[in-house]
Amino acid sequence: MSNSTNTSSITPSALALLPLGVFLALFIGVGSYLTYQGVDFAFYQLPSPVAALPAVILAIILSKEKLNKAIEQFIRGVGHSDIIAMCMIYLLAGAFAAVAKASGGVDATVNLGMAILPASMILPGIFIISAFIATSMGTSMGTIAAVAPVALGIAQAAGMDVALTAGVVLSGAMFGDNLSIISDTTIAATRSQGCQMKDKFRENIKIALPAAIVTMLLFAFSSSVTTLPAANPIEWLKVLPYITILILAVSGVNVFVVLSLGIVLAGGVGLFSIDSYSLTTFGKDIYSGFGNMQEIFLLSMLIGGVSELMRQQGGLAFLTQFISRVIGKFSSKHNASENSRASEIGIASLVSLTNCCTANNTVAIIVSGGVARELAQENNVTARRSASLLDIFSCVVQGVLPYGAQALLLGSVFKLSPLEIVSHSYYCFFLAISALIAIFIRRSTPKFEKVF
Repeated sequence: MSNSTNTSSITPSALALLPLGVFLALFIGVGSYLTYQGVDFAFYQLPSPVAALPAVILAIILSKEKLNKAIEQFIRGVGHSDIIAMCMIYLLAGAFAAVAKASGGVDATVNLGMAILPASMILPGIFIISAFIATSMGTSMGTIAAVAPVALGIAQAAGMDVALTAGVVLSGAMFGDNLSIISDTTIAATRSQGCQMKDKFRENIKIALPAAIVTMLLFAFSSSVTTLPAANPIEWLKVLPYITILILAVSGVNVFVVLSLGIVLAGGVGLFSIDSYSLTTFGKDIYSGFGNMQEIFLLSMLIGGVSELMRQQGGLAFLTQFISRVIGKFSSKHNASENSRASEIGIASLVSLTNCCTANNTVAIIVSGGVARELAQENNVTARRSASLLDIFSCVVQGVLPYGAQALLLGSVFKLSPLEIVSHSYYCFFLAISALIAIFIRRSTPKFEKVF
């Protein structure tokens, strides 16, 4: 997945992709069956690392190398520097989210938003609160868990459309998760494409901000509330860790430094402001945060190993070759500009289809990352651009999937059908439109890069 070695010297082989097919078949098959059985969060009942194990075994069996050599190739993929860096960031991001929540930072941030919101702007305000928390925490699920109960209470007290309110929370959470520098999707996208997080953020926000502005205007016209529930006193100290890491992250400070400082600040706030919060509790919260990232941590390593085996066996070369032929049909002149645009469409389509299959945007990026990088390198698409497209279109699909974790969680809180909720996920629809416009305008206007 993360290996940047060119696959052009390797003989393409469709058979080498079979392990990936096994992984997706298990993930989709079990999820679909459990959905039919009426199981909640059906697509999350089979842990993705477990679904990846048969794929690992099959990839080793399919290798034409001797067993020891094949295992060495697998381990090389697992231990690739990008994979290890990604996993370390997962751990730090999980620790920060857990410590910040335990120290009251989430509740304080929600309350801050409630205190400064005018009644006529309640829906855009909820969008902003969700977006800010998701950007700071790096998780749409954590944001929804924190904001949804508050948003539901406001909607019921003010007589608002609860389905629309749920869509607002989902929209804001996906906006923030997509842009957050500590989101697992951002980590996966930037590491798999080999670009800096700050560069991906700058590329991403050009596309996401217009979509967010249009979304907030739509929500503003939909707001009809005249009074709001009273807010508690603002606790600025508890909001400080979020504001600090947001500023540092956007400023381009090394993500390891940002997250480490965020953990220390959040823990310090807890020790200072909560009598029952001790150093022992602080340590347990950090470890709990590590545990929260266990699944994606293990999956990243296993998929990294499988991807290296598939690359060595010609799977990525075949897929890249196949997708290149397909996206070539989007081009009529077959010049560099047309091929770059077609490649961007191919990257967007690849991660979108994978996300539909896995119902997990991070998994979709991890699975698609290697092929996307090959397409980008072959057709002069910058690493920051390919990383941005991977993250954007995985966000779009995840935000409109009725069987995605975000919609299911909101459905359980709001007591609504997930399908009803995603129909109000307006930001994701506008983001898709904005991204497609950016793809076509960028490649048809040579000086587009300089304008932005």
